[in-house]
Amino acid sequence: MTSPFADDIRLAHVLADAVDQHTMSRFKAQDLRVEEKPDLTEVTDADRTAEQMIRSQLARSRSRDQVIGEEFGSTGHASRQWVIDPIDGTSNFVRGVPVWATLIGLVEDGEVVMGLVSAPALGKRWWAGQGSGAWTGSRLSSATQIRVSAVDDIADASLSYSSLHGWAEHDRLPQMLNLMQRFWRTRAYGDFWSYMLLAEGAVDVACEPELNLHDMAALVPIVTEAGGRFTSLDGEAGPFGGNAVVTNGRLHEEVLEALALRER
Repeated sequence: MTSPFADDIRLAHVLADAVDQHTMSRFKAQDLRVEEKPDLTEVTDADRTAEQMIRSQLARSRSRDQVIGEEFGSTGHASRQWVIDPIDGTSNFVRGVPVWATLIGLVEDGEVVMGLVSAPALGKRWWAGQGSGAWTGSRLSSATQIRVSAVDDIADASLSYSSLHGWAEHDRLPQMLNLMQRFWRTRAYGDFWSYMLLAEGAVDVACEPELNLHDMAALVPIVTEAGGRFTSLDGEAGPFGGNAVVTNGRLHEEVLEALALRER
């Protein structure tokens, strides 16, 4: 199915091709420079260069569009906004764990309409445009469509998460632990990978208590075009709520209810 955002999808692949070459050249590099940002998260020279590469290409190809990136903030003002996370999973990147990816999302009039996730160290890429399904493959010409699972009972379902610290900080650790005990299987695949596994039908639920727009934007269309649901903990659709509950759709309301804040 052809997407009205086919040209944007093709551009996202071009951007990812260039960035993948750079990030792979810096992965496990002996001279990798790692710094601590004001929010105490890590950033490397690879993160910054990757975002600069994307911004440079977008300045040429989509000069009227706004760019929102993790490392260099927002540039321009427009109804079309490219949302970039140059390396999602920087801590993994620094430690030599291959679970990291470049996330490229496109927001139009407040709705995410295209997303691409490229994880070169895993040899994987996923993408979706609104109305054209969700896909995985090494390139556009050799893609396989993906769908979420049909599991409709938590006792038969698989949950993926990133860590438990954030749930404690947001006063929802008891709810999360109680929910985890109800699943057939729980694994901390973490970061973008939880959501891509969900879109492929390998995981049924993924959730995180604190996320930024650049962590989520590219993921949303991939999950929803694969048939899943992507909301905040309050049930707000999309990547704008500061956290995420993502499911195959069948388990969504039950998970939201289980993770709801409790009155003290």
